[in-house]
Amino acid sequence: MATATDEKLTRRTTKILAIGKVDEPITPQQRAAIMPQEVPDTVRLYLDGVIDQWFGRPDGKGVVFILNLTSLDQAHTYLSALPLAKEHLMNFELIELGPLFPLRLLLTQ
Repeated sequence: MATATDEKLTRRTTKILAIGKVDEPITPQQRAAIMPQEVPDTVRLYLDGVIDQWFGRPDGKGVVFILNLTSLDQAHTYLSALPLAKEHLMNFELIELGPLFPLRLLLTQ
């Protein structure tokens, strides 16, 4: 049976979910000025292993990244350096992810 100590040891962050949201529509002028740098900067994060998975929101209002990071501070540092974030056009909600702890309760060995 799992104990409180086991719970503390197993509730760890293994990924960060980053939900990027654009509050105001980006104008064509802003898009033309920012996207030529936003896209390669984001691709570099993927190629460097920071971004594990990336998705577009079907409503067109942002992106969703699963990050190979374990610290919210690290995630904030990487994402706040992206051009859309630097220009305050996109903000990110960051959520720590980890193993589904209740599954451990089902283990008998």
